[in-house]
Amino acid sequence: MSAFDPARVPLSLYVHVPWCVRKCPYCDFNSHPLAGEVPEAEFLAAVEADLAAEAERAGGRPIDTVFFGGGTPSLLSGEALARLMAAIRRHLPLAPNAEVTLEANPGTFEAARFAAYAQAGVNRLSLGVQSFDDAALRRLGRIHDGAQARAALAAAVRVFPRVNVDLMIGLPGQSPAAALADVEAALAGGATHLSCYQLTIEPNTPFAAAPPALPADEELAAIEAAVEERFARAGFVHYEVSAWALPGEACRHNLNYWGFGDYLGVGPGAHGKLSTPGGIVRRMKHKHPRRYLAAVAPFVQEEVVVAPEALPFEFLMNALRLRAGVPREWFAARTGLSLETLAPRWARLEAQGLVEPLSWRIAATERGWRLLNAVLEAFLP
Repeated sequence: MSAFDPARVPLSLYVHVPWCVRKCPYCDFNSHPLAGEVPEAEFLAAVEADLAAEAERAGGRPIDTVFFGGGTPSLLSGEALARLMAAIRRHLPLAPNAEVTLEANPGTFEAARFAAYAQAGVNRLSLGVQSFDDAALRRLGRIHDGAQARAALAAAVRVFPRVNVDLMIGLPGQSPAAALADVEAALAGGATHLSCYQLTIEPNTPFAAAPPALPADEELAAIEAAVEERFARAGFVHYEVSAWALPGEACRHNLNYWGFGDYLGVGPGAHGKLSTPGGIVRRMKHKHPRRYLAAVAPFVQEEVVVAPEALPFEFLMNALRLRAGVPREWFAARTGLSLETLAPRWARLEAQGLVEPLSWRIAATERGWRLLNAVLEAFLP
């Protein structure tokens, strides 16, 4: 059997819910402020048709993880989420132990809705807190305050077996002490997984038009060091560039992304990656919600087959984000290329102390992990 067998590549499902209450000034995601109520009936009908088309492509492969992202998926009613989960189960073979994650905004949280999500099958909640500090939240344009964030976290840990908290660091005027206060609040609230993303100024956002003053490089380095040390003392493993988790609590859905697994994408602007006998196919669905809801299956705005010469970079861009890297045999199994494709450039990076030997895994050294962009540049197609 060939090393590259598409049927053996693990498969996930991503469902994009595009609406939010208000667009944050730093956000460049495919999210759209809601005018009125979520058009749940139209959305559910479109997503089910999208699921049916994607299920044909998947060919009966089991779904190991599901992720409802956005936008703000917690704008959906519990009934709508239950109907979505029922549609997923109708069209796709959901693994018995599948991880099902839903992103939630503390500003839209209701305890009864959390309970309904859990009853529908959600077993991991990802709470977009960003900060517990009221002044910082106002500067970020968030719709919640610190008290709402604490209340949402307390409700989440009562209902869901696993709770992620997303935080931002490098906020305008943020000190190491302020960043640590956010981490302490998340730890005290019972989060078992934390993502800490550096605030960056993205093009075509309000922050790009009027940039806030962000911490200088020295201050940002101090923030990162303080956060890293606190997580280590709490027993959290820095398993991915921006993610820390208690042992056994890593996000399985994201691990599949970083391991260059496959994923179906349904919903407005959702991206998918599917290994096929003809190569790796990437798709993006119609991006604007109105266009998506008016479309018919397969809802595709863009589709490309990844060129073989681009695969080493794409694989490593994901796999090297993991501190432990990935097993060396995954390269051939998930790209169809020989590991020898990497060898000449890898040897040069190994000589510079940036990557580990290709003995049993594909991984950066501690130094290379901190200089990941420099490592990846060597594999640009």
